[in-house]
Amino acid sequence: MQTPICPCCGCSLVRLGISQKMAVSLHYQQKLYWFCCDGCLKLFNSNPEKCLNETSELVVCPVCLAEKPVNMTVEHIFNGTLFNFCHCPHCLDVFNQDQDYFTKRLAWQTNYAGIFGKQEGCCTNDN
Repeated sequence: MQTPICPCCGCSLVRLGISQKMAVSLHYQQKLYWFCCDGCLKLFNSNPEKCLNETSELVVCPVCLAEKPVNMTVEHIFNGTLFNFCHCPHCLDVFNQDQDYFTKRLAWQTNYAGIFGKQEGCCTNDN
C-alpha cells in the first residue's frame, strides 16, 4: 500500500499530520513526489537522486505509522493489497480490529491530525 513519504527526510506525511493540501509537491522524472515542507523540497532539489536512493525502500506500518525499510517488515495481505507492518504483533492485532480505517488513513483518506495533533505537522511551510 502506498502512502506519502517525504523523499528527502523519509517521514510519513500521514504520521506528521500533513494533509495533501498542506504538503509541498514536485513532479520529478514523470512522478509526483510529496514533501513535508519547503525545506525538504529545497534539499531534494540540491541532490534528488541521493534523496531517492536513501528513501526508496521505506514503507509505513499502517497502525503505528513507523517508517521502516521494507526488508525489516512483516507482510500482510488485506483485500488483495499488500501491507507492510513493523514487527510489533500489537500493530497487526489493532489493524484487524478496524482494517477499513487503517487502510484509509494510510492512503491519506482521513483527517488524522498526526503525532503533533492540531499543530499542522512538524514543519513550517511557506507556501
